[in-house]
Amino acid sequence: MVTFPASLQAFDVAGLRLTRTLGHTPALERAVRGYSRLGQYSAGWLALGAAGVALDRPRRAQWARALAGVGAAYAVNQAIKFTVRRPRPQLEGLPQLMATPTQLSFPSAHATSSFAAAQAYAGLLPARPLMAAAVAMAGSRLYLGVHWPSDIVIGAALGTAIGKGART
Repeated sequence: MVTFPASLQAFDVAGLRLTRTLGHTPALERAVRGYSRLGQYSAGWLALGAAGVALDRPRRAQWARALAGVGAAYAVNQAIKFTVRRPRPQLEGLPQLMATPTQLSFPSAHATSSFAAAQAYAGLLPARPLMAAAVAMAGSRLYLGVHWPSDIVIGAALGTAIGKGART
């Protein structure tokens, strides 16, 4: 397991406390949980890419390349996650609001795959809504208390780099 500097941990705790305490209502928590589930295993983003491959014949090759980029981003994320082995947040009095498949946190796969998709699918679909969806997906993980802020930042940077490489 990799050890993170105390200054980063302090930033992460403060940021997570903020996102876990502002703007929470039962209805909003249900909605955010539902949206966040679309990002599990990159399923929503992979389904979008597969639909593009199946339905957009003139740009099938571009969709296939973009889809492969999103899949690669998820795979790279998992390799890093299982190497670093950073535990998910556990803040007293602020429990996680969603179950996760593992207790490994760094980097956020939701952020990685979402930002990869926003970059890779840009040009095939409007870029602004893709980026808004990626930001919302990454933010959902903080709101639900299942990632540290630095997990999101690094996941977003990783996904952006891989997604740009997959763009046609």
